[in-house]
Amino acid sequence: MNNSPKSRQELPQANRVVVKIGSSSLTTPTGHLDLSRVEKLAKILGPRHASGKEVVLVSSGAQAAALGPLGLRSKPRDLAGAQAAASVGQGLLIAEYTRAFRKYDLNVGQVLLTAEDILRRSHYKNGRRALERLLYAGVFPIINENDAVATDELTFGDNDRLAALVAHLVNAEALVLLTDVDALYTAPPGDPGARLVPEVFRFDEVRQFDVSAAGSKVGTGGMVTKIQAAAIATSSGIPVLLTNADKIGQALAGEEVGTWFHPTGKRLAPRQLWLAYAAEVKGRLIVDAGAGEALARRGASLLPAGIVRAEGNFSVGDVVEIATESGLVLARGRTQFSARRLPEIAQRSMAVIEEELGERYAHVAVHRDELVMMARHRRQNPQTIG
Repeated sequence: MNNSPKSRQELPQANRVVVKIGSSSLTTPTGHLDLSRVEKLAKILGPRHASGKEVVLVSSGAQAAALGPLGLRSKPRDLAGAQAAASVGQGLLIAEYTRAFRKYDLNVGQVLLTAEDILRRSHYKNGRRALERLLYAGVFPIINENDAVATDELTFGDNDRLAALVAHLVNAEALVLLTDVDALYTAPPGDPGARLVPEVFRFDEVRQFDVSAAGSKVGTGGMVTKIQAAAIATSSGIPVLLTNADKIGQALAGEEVGTWFHPTGKRLAPRQLWLAYAAEVKGRLIVDAGAGEALARRGASLLPAGIVRAEGNFSVGDVVEIATESGLVLARGRTQFSARRLPEIAQRSMAVIEEELGERYAHVAVHRDELVMMARHRRQNPQTIG
């Protein structure tokens, strides 16, 4: 299923689409679920899914749905409070979705994910199988982060990134991000001179825009997280449409709404996707110019001779970043040496390593089959775009 639409006009023909909707688009100002929004989503997505054009919905709103029933004015800031609110709100949210989609003879399947489900390879594969089985059975999958058990250290931070990873997970042909603004603008929409951006071909274009406005009081993201999600999806061949939640019908009908992000790379294999965006990075290998050139231009494995130094505390088989001395992250891969062993082999040839340490240590540091290129990605502030 690799026939991704080349423009928004082709979106109606997409066989499998992931749609993400945020908390601010699903709740009233008082914190209750906006049932009219749930009904509208079901009215548009239900018949499409029932006709065989599969839809996977990534839905925020669990914590926001609990604000009214729990008598809260805003989402809890502490972890325990957020977990409690999610526990109450998730039941309310899925109950309304179940009721709304039954009108279209669809069963709803709830899938709650934690970051660990994506970070751990075995969990990742299980999640993929479960979602494929739901879709095969004609069920309408609704995905949310499992905030009731997630920890500070193991969260996606927002459902935008989760939606991008789910789009890869289910091999979707497109990702639709629904928000409370109608498109990407060159500056906050209320600012004088702010212009709507109809299409994005390269993320270099986006870096010049002011997209720093925060999300709503019931949401966790803002435009920055939407763009990060678009970068993840498009870098692996999945186009993205960003638009207002009220325009979901027009969006799926292929009308001129929102901002269309064109793919910037080829679709990654599941293993490469896991390495690039889902695996937990345990350290970093700093490489010289020659090694960087070999990786980027010749598709080579990383040899010990090209490693300048290692950073972090990692073991054999852990995922590490491979970066230049200036900080440019070139790739990610699974290392065949531990952080303790690498200083003994760094900048040494295979012949020298074999002579000094033995034949068992004379091999590549990161094999090409266990490596994915991450061109232009820098390990800086998590809010960095692209």
